[in-house]
Amino acid sequence: MTDPGSNLSERELADLAALADGSLPSERRAAVEAWVASSPELQELLERQRAVVAATGALADEPVPASLRAGVSAGERPRRSRHAPRLAFAGAFAVAVAVLALVFTGGPAGPTVAEAAQLAARAPSGPAPASQAGGTQLALDVDGVVFPDLLESYGWRAVGVRRDTVDGRDATTVFYEKGGERIAYVIVAGDGLPVPSGEPTNRNGVRLHALPVDDLVAVTWQRLGHTCILVGSVSRDELFTLASWRGDGTLRY
Repeated sequence: MTDPGSNLSERELADLAALADGSLPSERRAAVEAWVASSPELQELLERQRAVVAATGALADEPVPASLRAGVSAGERPRRSRHAPRLAFAGAFAVAVAVLALVFTGGPAGPTVAEAAQLAARAPSGPAPASQAGGTQLALDVDGVVFPDLLESYGWRAVGVRRDTVDGRDATTVFYEKGGERIAYVIVAGDGLPVPSGEPTNRNGVRLHALPVDDLVAVTWQRLGHTCILVGSVSRDELFTLASWRGDGTLRY
């Protein structure tokens, strides 16, 4: 899963939270609902916000301990502790924080983009997959996310592949070469990883983030909810171009 809240303003996050718990003013509701409806990522975040509301609301429905009910039934006045409200609040806060952590980190812990990008430094362990779909994609995919064939359009020939596991996630890397240079295209299985900090670059409708990895440049983005990473010693602009190429519509984003 992607980190859909990472690029939203505080006002936008507040609007989502208010829509989720029903406190959004009626005059703003239609506009916010239309905004959410325009984006699958926002719809996903709204559902997670509603899960937070449900989780914290469930605390209010927590059954009274049997020992306390028995004491009340016997006519005993429960002894009030000045620490009880504080402890109850601490429990509710802990649950809310745990749920919110899942909302904004995309689920259980996994590798960072930088850790996954370091797979590019390893050597191929198998031959390159064959070309298909008229020379726009390779015969290899990760959860339906197909690797592109960059030869005809950009001169980058696929030369090898390797499969790894990084911090519990499977990751597949295809290596390409052109003019003595090499780039690596990594696709991480499972939900998308949290994006790096910094302003994204939009190219051909794709939101791209650049980050340094050792002495190389890495560019990351998401396709079909999965993290993709291109790493190489070429310019960031060239990596942006390759990352945003849609293969004449045969590559799905």
